[in-house]
Amino acid sequence: MCCFILTIAFFGPRLGFIAYWFLDRARVSAAFDGALIWPLLGVIFVPWVTLAYTYFFPVGGWEWIVVALAAAVDFTTWAGGGSRRRQLRG
Repeated sequence: MCCFILTIAFFGPRLGFIAYWFLDRARVSAAFDGALIWPLLGVIFVPWVTLAYTYFFPVGGWEWIVVALAAAVDFTTWAGGGSRRRQLRG
C-alpha cells in the first residue's frame, strides 16, 4: 500500500501537468512564453511548482502563496530523499 501511495505522489503531478498541457495548450504556452524546455524541466524536477504556476497563471496576489507551498512540497521531497539515502548508507 505504501508503494502505491508513493507512486501516485511521484507521478500524480507529472501526469496532471501533462493532461493539463494537452487540454489547455494555449495557457501553458502563455505561462512559459512559448518555450518548450522550461515546462519539461519543471515536470522533471519541480512538478508541483510547474503545475501550480501554470494553473494560476498569471500569478498575482494570493496565488503566490499556493506556488510557494508547491515549492515547499517539491523541496521537501528532494530533501527527504537525500536524508533517506544518507540514512541507508550508515
